[in-house]
Amino acid sequence: MPSKQLRVQNLGRRAYEPVFELQEATAEERRQGLVPDTLLLVEHDAVYTLGTNADNDNVTASEDQLKDMGIDVVQSTRGGDVTYHGPGQIVGYPIIDLGKERAQVVRYVRNLEETLIKTLAHYGVTGGTDRKNRGVWVGSDKIAAIGVRISRGVTLHGFALNVKVDLGQYAGIIPCGIQGKGVTSLDLLVPDVEFEDVKAKVIESFMEVFEYDSK
Repeated sequence: MPSKQLRVQNLGRRAYEPVFELQEATAEERRQGLVPDTLLLVEHDAVYTLGTNADNDNVTASEDQLKDMGIDVVQSTRGGDVTYHGPGQIVGYPIIDLGKERAQVVRYVRNLEETLIKTLAHYGVTGGTDRKNRGVWVGSDKIAAIGVRISRGVTLHGFALNVKVDLGQYAGIIPCGIQGKGVTSLDLLVPDVEFEDVKAKVIESFMEVFEYDSK
């Protein structure tokens, strides 16, 4: 079998919109075969992003409250409703060529969930899924959000795993438009967890689930 390679780019901490532009550019390069499948990893400045199915009423904070919290609101092209990105969260944007087989899309989202479940398991945390509400859950609390877009066979957007997140920043939204559910962060479950260690486990789990060759 030919080798299956993954390029991983650690972007550090950056604002949302420039990284979205990078996603779009990388996706076009992937379509043209100029780059291999790529995983962009980033820690965003605080932002609420609205998916294509978002209800604006799920942003409950006023403009003054948003200003006080230091959180921007940005329209996104991913699926889903409103979510939060911010410091202490590992955000992954896989830019993968899925080809023309539409059945792969559901499998792709399941593989993202499995990647994060494997990551959590390394720390003794049991993550689960909800077929109605995508993402990864610990009990009734969401620890990782997933929202994707497939454009001309190539994936954009991806996942956000709460590692050391100030959960108070979720106070201005109804996360993913889901009432009656909570959010959590890995450091509340594993107090001594290290951010960079989790990032390494995310990469390892991603490569295993998606069957990429080792570097």
